[in-house]
Amino acid sequence: MSKIQLLDSRLANQIAAGEVVERPASVLKELLENALDAGSESISVDVEQGGVKLLRVRDNGSGIERDDLPLALSRHATSKIRGLDDLEAIGTLGFRGEALAAISSVSRLSLASNVEGEPEGWQVTVEGRDMAPSVSPAGHPRGTTVTMRDLFFNTPARRRFLRTEKTEFNHLEEVFRRIALSEFNTAFRLTHNQKVIHQLPAGLDDTLRAARVAKLCGKGFIEQAVQVDVERDGLRLHGWMGLPTFSRSQADLQYFYVNGRVIRDKVVSHAVRQAYSDVLYHGRHPAYVLFLELDPAMVDVNVHPTKHEVRFREQRMVHGFLYSSLHRVIAGVRPGQELAGSVADEGGPAAGMDAAMAPSQGNMSLTSPTGSGGSLSHPAGQAYPSTGGGVFGYGQGARQADAYGALVRGHVGESAPAVMPPANENETVPPLGYAVAQLHGIFILAENEQGMVVVDMHAAHERITYERLKQSWAEDKVRSQPLLVPVSLAVSSREADFAEQQPEVFSRLGFVVQRAGPETLVVREVPALLRNGDSESMVRDVLSDLLAEGSSERIAQKLDELLSTMACHGSVRANRRLTIAEMNALLRDMEATERSGQCNHGRPTWTQMSIKDLDRLFMRGQ
Repeated sequence: MSKIQLLDSRLANQIAAGEVVERPASVLKELLENALDAGSESISVDVEQGGVKLLRVRDNGSGIERDDLPLALSRHATSKIRGLDDLEAIGTLGFRGEALAAISSVSRLSLASNVEGEPEGWQVTVEGRDMAPSVSPAGHPRGTTVTMRDLFFNTPARRRFLRTEKTEFNHLEEVFRRIALSEFNTAFRLTHNQKVIHQLPAGLDDTLRAARVAKLCGKGFIEQAVQVDVERDGLRLHGWMGLPTFSRSQADLQYFYVNGRVIRDKVVSHAVRQAYSDVLYHGRHPAYVLFLELDPAMVDVNVHPTKHEVRFREQRMVHGFLYSSLHRVIAGVRPGQELAGSVADEGGPAAGMDAAMAPSQGNMSLTSPTGSGGSLSHPAGQAYPSTGGGVFGYGQGARQADAYGALVRGHVGESAPAVMPPANENETVPPLGYAVAQLHGIFILAENEQGMVVVDMHAAHERITYERLKQSWAEDKVRSQPLLVPVSLAVSSREADFAEQQPEVFSRLGFVVQRAGPETLVVREVPALLRNGDSESMVRDVLSDLLAEGSSERIAQKLDELLSTMACHGSVRANRRLTIAEMNALLRDMEATERSGQCNHGRPTWTQMSIKDLDRLFMRGQ
């Protein structure tokens, strides 16, 4: 008797369903992707009992021809690809041809559709052990409706793994949110137990797109986000990235799309994490909704049955583009740009933030870098006091510069003159305004056009000093220092081959690494600032990063940690009494310093209270 047998259609489909259909949310993902691939302008989703009892997706897309309906619920049948060449450059969300067959094998599924120009629609269902399709007439407008009932009714073991109705609907709503954020030109509607949960009109302009993001991600996110749009070398990155002060305790507000497909990728995660690394508080996570567009031939989406993972053919280029673009945007956010828009009307922390991490730094109204260089837009016609000069030149006049220079050298210029607000109302007030007083030797109170500004004196000066140290170090490049006794490392042959083939990668980081055997490396020089560090561990970590990610930020991180410590010890301390001139000089320097909204440890350096906030606090006008 033969031991090898051909599985029947239903059993084969149920095995495939184990990879594709995990819960109702998995079904919704596949159906929404099919609807978008059909060019739908409107998609409606109806759910009952968390999607277990009923899940219906209706669209007004191109529809399915009557002759194609029997194939629609068959395995390995798709209209998305034709040959191997199509698989190398997939431009659609779906392409496997397995989803509908897998869903129909574990539920009661019907599909009704109509194409433009046809007087009536048709419906297909599958029945029996062999899942033979049955086609019948059905009144249906242009488009397609897929109705799934009683998920896992024929596989009780799978049904027992489902959670409560609320939990299943939460998963389903998250999938709906991800898909709705991926295609702004399509209107979406979601109901649960006959109650409308989301009604999202098509986002045909920037205002409607921002409104959809605010609806799905929270108003607090869009108010504390920078809009990004960067294009270079055939790659385009656009979307919204939250300010470092709008950080999260969990990575629950991170949406990244590649050619419209939401993905989870270690190269992307590493690049974004590195871009935020210098400004986030310990253990916090950034929030973002970002879209990467590139040639479909440069990315392989046929990696996992759920299509959540991708593989970039040029990982190093993609990583470098993402990191440099996001890093430049974060660096360009300064008090001048953060206050370019109106101050938020809502008092207190933004929605969705932890109260301790929610300084109100105003709404964002700036455009991200564009082109190869990229630049952030600046309020037109505003001329703030010059901040040029040497390491401690602040452009507020010789006496004020001298006063601040005295401050950082360790003695205060008591006779320094105060910089007062302009007498002429037509003169432009700087974004952080003018200092009024110092509170408890810790905070600077200032007045600007919006209201009151409170600055953490030490945190602000720490960031200023840190950025200057980094700039000075970058201009001198990474200097190397020979080791008195070279360090020998036992590595794999793959690591040794890489180090031998690309010595310039290590030399740029300040290392001189040579191969001494098939599986042996010798470290002869290390970065001068890290000469007292663990050279062996650093080289191993750099090798690991280079092989896994295509780049390494280990040395930069070590240098930044050292410079950050130096900046912390070299900054003005608490309980140091400053003159008005010194406080104003610090404010002007904050306006000219990159990432000045956070200190080296990710804590906010300043907060804004508008006149409306103050009026509401004292119940004025009520």
